[in-house]
Amino acid sequence: MAITTHFIDDSWKLQSRTLRFAYVPCPHTAEVLSEDGLNVIKSSIEKVRDSVAYWTATPKREEKFEDAAHQLRVFCGKKLSLDCPTRWNSTYLMLLIAIKYRSAFGRLGLKDPQYKRCPNDDWNMAIDICERLKLFYEVTLLFSGTSYPTSNLFFKSVCEIKMKLSEWVLCENFVVLEMALQMIEKYEKYWENSHGFLGVVAVLDPRFKMSLIDYYYSSIYGEHGDEMIESIRRRCFDLLTIYEGKNKNDSASTSKPPASTTEVNNFDGFEMFLNAKKKVKSAHVQLELDHYLEDDLLPRHESFDILTWWKSSGIKYPTLQAIAQDVLAVPISTVASESSFSTGGRVITPNRNRLNPKTLEGLMCTQSWLAALENGDEATVPGNFPTINDDDKDVDECVSGANCITYVGDD
Repeated sequence: MAITTHFIDDSWKLQSRTLRFAYVPCPHTAEVLSEDGLNVIKSSIEKVRDSVAYWTATPKREEKFEDAAHQLRVFCGKKLSLDCPTRWNSTYLMLLIAIKYRSAFGRLGLKDPQYKRCPNDDWNMAIDICERLKLFYEVTLLFSGTSYPTSNLFFKSVCEIKMKLSEWVLCENFVVLEMALQMIEKYEKYWENSHGFLGVVAVLDPRFKMSLIDYYYSSIYGEHGDEMIESIRRRCFDLLTIYEGKNKNDSASTSKPPASTTEVNNFDGFEMFLNAKKKVKSAHVQLELDHYLEDDLLPRHESFDILTWWKSSGIKYPTLQAIAQDVLAVPISTVASESSFSTGGRVITPNRNRLNPKTLEGLMCTQSWLAALENGDEATVPGNFPTINDDDKDVDECVSGANCITYVGDD
């Protein structure tokens, strides 16, 4: 089980650390991947998969395939790659490469009597499916990063997926339709749980503010679009109110002792003048969020660094800055935690396969923190994390109650 924390430090750098890498006794449960939406397309790309498997089975076959491609002047730059059926991204990459070599498959189907699974009429289906998986592949690359993707980047992609799935449900291709129906059933659950938060974060991107919300919610919700757009605006105001109250409490607890009676008396008239002026001003000044939303949008440059912008905007938007520092670090995927399992093979070698769980955890956590130091990230994780002992109860409490973003997963 891996527990990671994600935060923006005082220098406004996005940080990620592994906090726990703990052994969890059996039994383990996991989702059955073969029941996912892509199981529908299995039969439609079966010949493509069998063909790739055939021509990558031996070095001699690989060489024969490359010769055929060379004769047809097909230069892809990548070799055929057989997918793992339970990993959709590997299926996409397999199809992407195989489609470019389809003429070579056709020629070998005529020349090699042992090759009996040439796709022929299946290529159109493979192309159709590959084009749709491309969206998910590109979004996954964005979501999978741990050092650069702030949460404001996710809203657009999440909306695009929802809109595409709605389009695919109307597709005349029965296989695509069936795939979309299974996908959208699962996607709706994630959409309902996340789009409100992601909408608020999208508003905190000064290049878009409410414009992305207006565009996507109008398309997704139709006649109910205005109602959903207003719900995001209300969420922003509610969040601003909460943070303003928090800031006032913090200020009150750290305020200096009152000045002496003599000092106050000496400036009685001046203080009264300032207070009266402040009341008049506050009656005409809009809320901080209103000012932010009314300001012009920033140019949409790819090099725009949202963390640098919010770091320098504390004087103008102090409460929104505090909100941005908290919410821009929230990850949308579990990749940061799952990557810990991906490095396991480099730690648990055949000669180290009896490591004590505590030793293994020490290696994994140290690796995470030292890697950050090598990158010049010397920030420390914000405090108030609960102490975690070795018993399962304490781990459960940490997962459910820590003041950080946590993920629990088993591999």
